[in-house]
Amino acid sequence: MRTDLKIPELLCPAGDLTRLKAAVDFGADAVYIAGEEFGMRTAAGNFEGEDLKKGIEYAHSSGVKVHVACNTIPHNEEISRLPEFLEKIDALNADAVIAADLGTIGLVKKYAPHCALHVSVQAGVCNYETAGAFYESGAKRVVLARELSLKEIAEIREKTPKELEIEAFAHGAMCVSFSARCLLSSYMTGRDANRGDCAQPCRWSYSLMEEKRPGQLFDITETEKGTYILNANDLCMAGHLREMALCGIDSIKIEGRAKSHYYTAVTANAYRGALDSLKDSGEDWRVPEWVIEELNKISHRAYSTGFYFGAPVNSQTYPSAGYIRDYTVAATVLGYEDGCISAELKNRFSAGQSLDCLEPKSVPFAVPADELLDGDGNPIETAAHPMMKIKIPFYRPVKAGSVLRMKTE
Repeated sequence: MRTDLKIPELLCPAGDLTRLKAAVDFGADAVYIAGEEFGMRTAAGNFEGEDLKKGIEYAHSSGVKVHVACNTIPHNEEISRLPEFLEKIDALNADAVIAADLGTIGLVKKYAPHCALHVSVQAGVCNYETAGAFYESGAKRVVLARELSLKEIAEIREKTPKELEIEAFAHGAMCVSFSARCLLSSYMTGRDANRGDCAQPCRWSYSLMEEKRPGQLFDITETEKGTYILNANDLCMAGHLREMALCGIDSIKIEGRAKSHYYTAVTANAYRGALDSLKDSGEDWRVPEWVIEELNKISHRAYSTGFYFGAPVNSQTYPSAGYIRDYTVAATVLGYEDGCISAELKNRFSAGQSLDCLEPKSVPFAVPADELLDGDGNPIETAAHPMMKIKIPFYRPVKAGSVLRMKTE
């Protein structure tokens, strides 16, 4: 086993309590969440009331840390509500608060003194002087801007205090604007991206119109549907985790608090498997093939490596803003008894279909649905009603919380 390479923390998104439990169960070392306000993803379910307490307790019971995002740029009418929220998460023993705004950072230190201060990607940390300045201001960690190369990150690591932790994104959606500092949504829809309410106009189709020909649109690519000139590809660094570790990154971050329970489970499981294999390997490490296969089974745009190896090449998709969706969830596993997997149906499928199973912290495996039973054990040809209970005979136990999947037609 290698001892000279520090394996980064795996930090996973959790948009609500269900997704937090998935992240914890499938391999996260830490999760990042947000309350109803002050987080950069208003589209996520987020945590309110007792769920915040339950989520922190659930994560801590498995030794998983909880980072709470307060990384919007709040306006005057919001800032007065922030101290009470910070006191609440401090009392609930959250491990860290993620902030970008200088005023918010000051309030975090005052009202959440037991939480570590993490400086958000929204702060745009691109150099060692800025990283060092935040450390001197009390930050335990900086989340680096997405526009940095591995070479630049290595220099930041070399020229900042070793006590300062460095976090960087490894997977997920990319923003065409600098570290997500975008005004396009505000101008076009009145929804402020810097307060977590982005309408994602970068994913829209655009055409060109000449001033004296109102309403007459001209294509600006060879397609007849306009062009998605701002549509960034997704980031995937699963095959380059060794390089990320070697340049001194302490925590690799998965984007996606607004994404599904299934996305959370797959990415946590895949990156957990990749990091564990890195821990047990040498300089010739290659990401396990099943990890890449898994990441292709979630809804995603074409993958790229962002800025990590210099200026991005083929980092945008112009014909469409749609996702690649090759797999769908068939059912979630409730347990195993009498030689059968017991599950709750999510999407219709029939006896004879080929399924595979995503089990927490495991390499996925095939589950042939040659025989299909209803909840009472009666043979059926098709499971057709969402939420219905089904049974599938299988030769070994399968953990509750596992996901059964099928390839889309």
